[in-house]
Amino acid sequence: MPTPSFPWYLALLAVIAVVRVIELWFSTRHQTQLFAEGATKISEPFYPLMVGVHVGLLVASPLEVWIGQRPFLPWLGWPMVILLGGCLMGRLWVWRSLGEQWNVQVMKSQRPIIDSGPYRFVRHPNYTIVIIEMFALPLVHSAYWTALLCSLVNAMILQQRIQHEEATLFAHPEYAVKMGAKPRFLPALGPRKS
Repeated sequence: MPTPSFPWYLALLAVIAVVRVIELWFSTRHQTQLFAEGATKISEPFYPLMVGVHVGLLVASPLEVWIGQRPFLPWLGWPMVILLGGCLMGRLWVWRSLGEQWNVQVMKSQRPIIDSGPYRFVRHPNYTIVIIEMFALPLVHSAYWTALLCSLVNAMILQQRIQHEEATLFAHPEYAVKMGAKPRFLPALGPRKS
């Protein structure tokens, strides 16, 4: 029998799922605009796997809570909820910074490279957010096996996807100049070299 906190956990997962659907809608709109400007979509062998791990996270998390009778542990759950709130704010910052260039697939376009917002500090702030979400969402309700497995699979997929994506991005000379010296995921600590 699920714990009393299970219904609100399902509601949280539903909100995350709705955000993903909205992302896909915006992504399709942005891609249409980029195609109209002559951009091309780069073939991504890892994209279906990435979609699969995101769907798997949303399905496996409540299943593990239900089947494994995982409790809501306030000392763990509330910090994870706060992390997820931070991730949502980070996503909004990424979307606002990229504007119409934001989408879920790798595109090759002639638009200027964005180096404002979170891109002032790192090359892939959106992936940093995804990495955090991948373990935080299951851990809200102690679904630790889902957190571990989805995070491991996601790490393997992201390693391949980022190599593929950066091969395209670094072919754009402006990207190498603006972003080449920046770390991938976390801002460098200490003073920046000039």
